[in-house]
Amino acid sequence: MNLDLVEQVAGNGGETPLRLLPWIDGDTRECRCEPTFREPVGTGVEDRAVLDVDTDGCPGRGDLAASPDCLATVITALTDRDADVIRTRHRGRERAYADRAADLLIAAGRFRERIGFHEERLADRVVRDPLGAAAEAAGRAGPAKRIATETGLLAAAEELAGDADGGAGERDMRERLRAHVGPTAATARVAAAPPPGAALVDRWTVPTGATVRLYEGDDSLRTYHLTTPSADLDADSVATLAAARDRLLDDPRGGDRAPGRAVREVATDGDPVADLTEILRRHTHGYGAFEHVFADDRVSDATVTAPVAENPLRVVLDGERCRTNVRLPPEGAATLASRLRRASGRAFSRATPTLDATIESETGRVRVAAATAPASDGLSFTFRRGDPEAWTLARLVSVDTLTPAAAGLLSVAVERGVTGLVAGGRAAGKTTALGALLWELPPETRTIVIEDTPELPVDALADVGRDAQRLRVGDGAELAPADAVRTALRMGGGAISVGEVRGEEARALYEAMRVGAAGETVLGTIHGEDPAAVEERVVTDLGVARSSFAATDLIAVLDDHRVESIVEVGDHDDGASFDPLFERTERGLVATGRIDRGESRLIEDLADSDESYAAVREAVDRRSGRIRDAVRAGRIAPARYDGGDR
Repeated sequence: MNLDLVEQVAGNGGETPLRLLPWIDGDTRECRCEPTFREPVGTGVEDRAVLDVDTDGCPGRGDLAASPDCLATVITALTDRDADVIRTRHRGRERAYADRAADLLIAAGRFRERIGFHEERLADRVVRDPLGAAAEAAGRAGPAKRIATETGLLAAAEELAGDADGGAGERDMRERLRAHVGPTAATARVAAAPPPGAALVDRWTVPTGATVRLYEGDDSLRTYHLTTPSADLDADSVATLAAARDRLLDDPRGGDRAPGRAVREVATDGDPVADLTEILRRHTHGYGAFEHVFADDRVSDATVTAPVAENPLRVVLDGERCRTNVRLPPEGAATLASRLRRASGRAFSRATPTLDATIESETGRVRVAAATAPASDGLSFTFRRGDPEAWTLARLVSVDTLTPAAAGLLSVAVERGVTGLVAGGRAAGKTTALGALLWELPPETRTIVIEDTPELPVDALADVGRDAQRLRVGDGAELAPADAVRTALRMGGGAISVGEVRGEEARALYEAMRVGAAGETVLGTIHGEDPAAVEERVVTDLGVARSSFAATDLIAVLDDHRVESIVEVGDHDDGASFDPLFERTERGLVATGRIDRGESRLIEDLADSDESYAAVREAVDRRSGRIRDAVRAGRIAPARYDGGDR
């Protein structure tokens, strides 16, 4: 059994494909796979080789775990050249081999090339039974064992199958040579089989119809195992899906109805037209397999690390990082990057190698941070799932982020024109808290929200009749932060909110705060672990005068989605002083007594001209009681919590 080089043809687009055609050696096989080496271009991943195997005419369908003939074709192709990605395609379905499976295939090719000089029989065996060949070589002295060690065959076989022997080799291959599978129309590939030796610990279904299984293995990292609706398609339906995608690409009309038109034009009797339309729409107009992850309310973050061909998707599930069975091939990563550019309207290329944007998925808003060369080793993506439910102070109280007493203080302060900062580290819950504070503004207040990545609940505020408008700032055609503030002031904003203070936004924020002295509420978020760190960042890092920083009335500091302290800011020796009104102790977030003792400058400043300190304190107490009652009654959504609480 052998393969000869028959044809070398020139490719297009900078590719140099090497095509290998099999010849039949006696009665050994009838594989008709056509392997081609390619170097993908335009994928953001450089110096990568892909072994792309067309198996449409092959009875083995390119399933390397089930077809020793197809396996032999692939390993023989790898005898002459390594590949970073190995994939087979059959009638619209693609199988991609990565990690330990790819390591074994590549090592088997290297072993075959070198052992053939010494022993043709073992070279023939390794293409059909690499585990058995590895076991045989390991049990012998001389060139076989040395070459198996040097080429990595022994290490790959041990990683993949443990102690395999010659008699169990093909059985182990069927059990362990797993592929990541998906329609060629999809951007991602998903492994169907569970991780070897793992135990199922949980199972649930997400709103998109995908099934998630959680597996636990020997290591500390769990596996988030996704099964998408496309996994249930039979071979004919997958072929129809591939044909529909080709038809879609040729449709000059485009639009949201294009996927349905494409499916109906190629479908035959018995095809699940509605299901195929939804799958095609998700993979061509949406974000493919990522839509299922975004729909899982147990997942907060999803990351794909560069280089994408070598790293699976990882998710944060209930606060715990997990690996997944999802892979993003280089072409899929390039397609995803293109969709993010279109959806965000922002540049993302080698000239602008980072992207920070918010996208709308079918199940809600998702924040994405992406990078490409030269900023990273190719494309990488981080997604943070938005919460479909708007956060209010009552909802924050319901999850112990803060207490009713602290919420009452913040509510009255925002209502009466405070200038405040919400501070904390990364993922501390700053934006969520700021979004909740916006609901405490009087319903008639005009609110201007200034942010570079849309995250605050402007649309939700507008949906219930609030006068809220977003001004977007950034490096493209958007306004500069200072210009956005001046625009907001000309628009007659009754409240200004600035998200993510990290650069020019600082000067814009404090320009707004100076105006805030006239009674307008001005709010913003900033990175800082405590009030002193916030002052240092604003004054030293961001260049705001220390005297200007004293325009801040209030700072709320969060950590791990809990309010750790609420402090009032005052003038002190040409700088700022910080006096805590609430602090977190072993008893929770408790009042320091400063308000009750009549010592709070904030309470004094919140009083109207004809109102006493005691009256403001009573207003805070009443608001705290109403928030407590709303939480007890389950009235924590904006539509139920807002009206009638004042």
